[in-house]
Formats: sequence, structure tokens, C-alpha cells
Amino acid sequence: MGKRESYEPGTFCWADLATTDMAGAKAFYTGLFGWEAEDVPAGEVGTYTVLRLGGDEVCGLYEMDAERREGGIPPQWLSHVSVEDADAVVSRARELGGTVYGEAFDVGEQGRFAMVQDPSGAGLAAWQAGTDSGARRVNDPGCMTWNELQTREPERMAAFYAELFGWEMEAQREDGRLAYVVIKNAGSSNGGIMPMTEQHGDVPPFWLTYFTVPSCDGAAAKARELGGAVLAGPMDLGAGRIAVLTDPQGAAFAVFEGETDN
Repeated sequence: MGKRESYEPGTFCWADLATTDMAGAKAFYTGLFGWEAEDVPAGEVGTYTVLRLGGDEVCGLYEMDAERREGGIPPQWLSHVSVEDADAVVSRARELGGTVYGEAFDVGEQGRFAMVQDPSGAGLAAWQAGTDSGARRVNDPGCMTWNELQTREPERMAAFYAELFGWEMEAQREDGRLAYVVIKNAGSSNGGIMPMTEQHGDVPPFWLTYFTVPSCDGAAAKARELGGAVLAGPMDLGAGRIAVLTDPQGAAFAVFEGETDN
């Protein structure tokens, strides 16, 4: 099983959903993945919902604030990367041409958080662990297994993140063009970068969170039944079968059927 007590710096360690309908999102995801939802007090955020699988914390969700709603920001999943020093990541991101929303701040004793946007406009979080290192379980069915940047500037963003987190980038080319970049951290596959094409239309760059499922086709059908939608797939890749879905509020995520690491 993919149990985790800690994460190497530079490893994706958590994902949470900012939504416009907490009750609707909880009903959708508990129905799709079998998660158990627990609401906990979260200071200014109000309530944070911890999502568990078999008692293990796997991800979370919270209600988007009024400022973000009024700014036209849609519901979305946010990927978190484990770091040794969130403040240092903030400084380095700015030096490299990224944007930081405010400064790093403490989340109680659980850890220190910073929101970083790369030069192409995709955002993720840097997480410096305190008492909480992140998800207690990954890769198993119903758990986060992969995080993928969708961007129109894959080579430039690969260079940005390599400098920011020390990631190693393994480019895959087809007929001379860049088809994909595998992100490696401390020698292990850690995520990827997918070049965006005309098929994406005017969708801005974003990080896409993947969750493992026993059946990709079954998950796609269940998502539709629960009020979600299928954006792409199901389709076969070399490593397995995937589909890109949205929840009823419009937040995109992906599901993966195939072999994963422990």
C-alpha cells in the first residue's frame, strides 16, 4: 500500500479543491472515490473538509472565498509540493519570473504554506511540513498518483521548475517535437508536463491532479451519473488508461487505471 509518513523535498504531497459548493462537491467525490468527509474548523477559511480513504487522509476541499468568486476564478484542484523552506521558495520563484500570492504563512502547527504561479500562469502550493507532512496514502485506488502541468510553454516551464524545486526533466520527443516531459525528483518519477495544443482553446495553463481508479471507464461513467462530465478519454497510454473529468462545479481532474508505485 502507498502509505506515507513523510515526503522528500520536491515531492507532490497533497491536493485540495477550492469549490463553490461544498455539499455538492462532497457528495460527488465521496460517491466517485468512496472517500469519507470530515469538516474541521479552519480559522479564516471557515471550514476545511478532510477527505479520507479507509481512515487515511488523502486530500481536502474548502469553499472558495467571495473575492476569488467575484474575480471569475473557477473551482479548481491545487497541487502541493513538499519543500524544506517555503520562504526560500517564495524568494526563488520571484527571481525566476514567477508570481507569489502574498508571502508564506503558517497553517497552525501543521506547516507553512505559499502559493506560487509560474510564468505561464499555472499555480501550485509549496508546503513546508510541520506536524502534517501531507497525504497519508498515495497511488492506491482512490488516492492521488500523478500531477501534470498543462502549458503552452513546456520547455520554458521545465526550466523554471527545475530551478525552483531541483526537479530533473526527462524530455520525450516524437518526430522531433516535444511530446511530454517526465518530472523526476530524487531519481523517482514525480509528475509531468504536457504541451497544450489548439484543442485546449483559450483554457489557461493549469496543473492537473490524477487519482488512481480500478476502472477508468467505470469512473468516467460514475462521474457522469453523479453530475460530472468527461472532457477527454477514456484513452489508452503506454503506462495505463486515463480520462480527464470535471465535477459538477467544473473543477477538472484526471483518473488513471494501471500499475503504480507503492
